[in-house]
Amino acid sequence: MGYGMYLITSVKEGKPNGQIANVVFQVTSQPIQLAICVNKHNLTHEYIESSGVFGVSILSEDTPMTFIGKFGFKSGRDTDKFSFVAYEWSSEQIPLVTEHSVGVIALKVVSRLELLTHTLIVGEVLQGRVLNEKVPMTYAHYHLVKKGISPEFAPTFVSIKERSQKMEHYVCAVCGYEYDPSMGDPDGMVESGTPFEDIPDDWVCPVCGVGKDQFKPLA
Repeated sequence: MGYGMYLITSVKEGKPNGQIANVVFQVTSQPIQLAICVNKHNLTHEYIESSGVFGVSILSEDTPMTFIGKFGFKSGRDTDKFSFVAYEWSSEQIPLVTEHSVGVIALKVVSRLELLTHTLIVGEVLQGRVLNEKVPMTYAHYHLVKKGISPEFAPTFVSIKERSQKMEHYVCAVCGYEYDPSMGDPDGMVESGTPFEDIPDDWVCPVCGVGKDQFKPLA
């Protein structure tokens, strides 16, 4: 496990929910324990506090941006995120997303550390398994190759104005995804070197799925 991209899941009253996270790391080996960092505003935080358990799915490098967008930029309060994804239940009834995952881990909460806006949660591993031999997605790959950004409530959030002032870049008004003509579409729908004006009108944001008309040039 490295500094990568993960899907944190939990359950409340039989209903699963999940979110994207980049802070997941091992803290002990005997017993095996992992730590995650979750914003207190997020619904997944509420579910973990209620159930005392959570799951971790290690996302693969080929995970599409639309998948990350649904779990990272939409709230479970408004969207049933598990209606479109392949997942399974552990023996402890913890939801584990298997789609686009290299491996899954089920954990029970053993410790918490309050961090003002976030909670650092330590969990003891109950079970886990490797699903395939794909390459796990690193945080660097997400930003540099897929041109992904951090949502507002992520520990690593940086405002759009701080990131770039280039006029040829366009930004999604809904999720903040930045279209860089030199990179094209991260899912390969638009070739690199394509000006935003030349993108087909039916193209949608690769992160949140809104139309091209929701993009504005960076000031």
